[in-house]
Amino acid sequence: MLRPIRTLAAAAAALALVSACNSASTNGTSPGKPGSASGNSRGVSDDSIKVGGIVSMTSASGYSKKDTDLGAKARYLRANAEGGINGRKIDYLGAEDDGQDPAKNLAAARKLVQQDKVFAVSPMSSVTFSGADFLEQEKVPTFGWGTLPAFCGPQHVYGFNGCLVPTPGGTLNQTWPEGIGQILGGARGKSVAIIANDSDAGKFGIRTFQQGFASAGFKVSYAKASVPATAVPSDWSAYVKEILAANDGKAPDAVVSVMQTPNNIGLFTALKRSGYQGLLSDPTDYDPGLLAKDATKQALDGVHVLLQFQPFESADPKMAQFKADIKAAAGGQEVPLNMHMLTGYMSADLFLAIAQKAGKELTVESFQAAAQGFSDTGTLVGDRAEPKGQKDSFGCGALVQLKNGAYEVSVPFKCHEPIPFK
Repeated sequence: MLRPIRTLAAAAAALALVSACNSASTNGTSPGKPGSASGNSRGVSDDSIKVGGIVSMTSASGYSKKDTDLGAKARYLRANAEGGINGRKIDYLGAEDDGQDPAKNLAAARKLVQQDKVFAVSPMSSVTFSGADFLEQEKVPTFGWGTLPAFCGPQHVYGFNGCLVPTPGGTLNQTWPEGIGQILGGARGKSVAIIANDSDAGKFGIRTFQQGFASAGFKVSYAKASVPATAVPSDWSAYVKEILAANDGKAPDAVVSVMQTPNNIGLFTALKRSGYQGLLSDPTDYDPGLLAKDATKQALDGVHVLLQFQPFESADPKMAQFKADIKAAAGGQEVPLNMHMLTGYMSADLFLAIAQKAGKELTVESFQAAAQGFSDTGTLVGDRAEPKGQKDSFGCGALVQLKNGAYEVSVPFKCHEPIPFK
């Protein structure tokens, strides 16, 4: 039942239809009334469940999350091979490319609901989620990596490992500060610099990680969302100069980047050339495909990468299943694994688990009822629970280090007690 991923040209042509779709009624219901255009069982037939995705396949910087789509496809393929969900196969339409553009993100959400009539959006993976309010209004179950505020609070939006950017009253995942503290032999007396892009995601990242590192006992000597989000700087000297003097005129013990790979390569290379000897870390660069280029491999050598799932190096049987599923989805070929694949895979996995619990009579209402009180254990992201995950993170993760051209586990996968977010 899975359909091949659309080409960008086809996606662009389809987006041109959005304005016409906005004013048209669907399923015989009147437009303009929240949720009325979809009905309780939009996208559900006797033998299928229609699902689509929204992924930043392309971006101005060249960064791509396209393998998120492959990960979702892999999980849906296995679900279908095992008989589907309560007798229904998953009709996965593939992912729309939002190009990390807020306007395109909203247009993609509208297209999937109003034209394609999907039951759910899974995965949703981008640094922008301007379509969140629309999807919530239309009561579309939506799943992705909960790194944006829109994953924290709405009733129909779920992070595959919980809410990672909480609002006051929620909690913070402490894997990163606790892990770095373990590597440094303790956080007390240690300082950290945190840097991010000048974007909504970057600003929230600074706010949350600043509190998390401080709570773990670090001195946060630098915390700025100052790097342009639209283009990678050609000169990092001003940022490096600030960071190296941030700890009362001295360099911090650790530099944490809440940015994407092109920025991390530039920043870390500049820091190394300046003679910086401290710990470098980011939440992005766990991608064996990066090792194919010597320059990239050299730039990221020694960097500790935050994971919020079991490392690919894990001996967990569920990781072996993930690898087999990815290979099957890639036509039987061995492909380099990356965290985007895991994002798509686990977004799909959580959707499937809740849909299975909802039973044969699948509607938005039965799905939401199943999500209330949902829980399972021992997944690749640890123990899961809803609706807890719409306010709190699931609290688990690991750190890996790129060392001599290969990734090694520097802090094993573990679940930490989250802290209240203020």
